[in-house]
Amino acid sequence: MAKIRVAGEVFDGYNKPRRDSGGGKKFAVAAKEGDKVRLVRFGDPNMTIKKHIPERRENFRARHNCDTPGSKLKARFWSCKAW
Repeated sequence: MAKIRVAGEVFDGYNKPRRDSGGGKKFAVAAKEGDKVRLVRFGDPNMTIKKHIPERRENFRARHNCDTPGSKLKARFWSCKAW
């Protein structure tokens, strides 16, 4: 599969999150919705992800309103998907 370039960064494909390389966040994704493409960075690089703890997972999802994640072009969508 060919690599794609979005905002000067290389990705394996659209809508495939990867670790961020120097953007100040934990992850980055080349998000594509319809014909719109956007680089989305999300996640706090200084925090560990503890989604294996049910109480933490439930609280995170409630706090970020993950039942209605919205557009793929927003960081909230990708954070909710990761949790």
